[in-house]
Amino acid sequence: MLRDKNLIPLSHQHQHALAMCVRLDRALAKGNADLHAWQEEVVSLWESEIRFHFEAEEKVLFPAAEKYADLKPLLKQLLSEHAVLRDFLARAAARQMDAAALKTFGEALSGHIRTEERQLFEECQRQMTADEMARAGNAMDEYFAKSGMPGASCALPSPRNARSG
Repeated sequence: MLRDKNLIPLSHQHQHALAMCVRLDRALAKGNADLHAWQEEVVSLWESEIRFHFEAEEKVLFPAAEKYADLKPLLKQLLSEHAVLRDFLARAAARQMDAAALKTFGEALSGHIRTEERQLFEECQRQMTADEMARAGNAMDEYFAKSGMPGASCALPSPRNARSG
């Protein structure tokens, strides 16, 4: 199913995080990843995008989807995953992650994103009316505009930030 235009900003942010996960996985697979630099990059993406993304979902999209009873268990799962990911991000900020923790973080973030894209977003598009989607999209746009999120929400990572190891 094509992504509803009201969810595209969140999907773009998912793409950025997934790109980081892929690069992190490749760097860790080589066995010589600069763990400090990777934790720095994780924190940078958190500060510039992920924390705003989580807040937009938690304040706007999840409450809009919660009116559909069959989505409540999924929303509970996603909120729980947000908490786990926040814990990983706090460990990265304290530079307390080893290679195994970074790998687990990348897998958790990637899995979380895929669940949102494949399950939550698809079900929102299937169940919510066009008006509900538009209201949620407008509310997220307003949230992002007022959030203090630096830069454009769809800016791709620059090549100089790509860490191969």
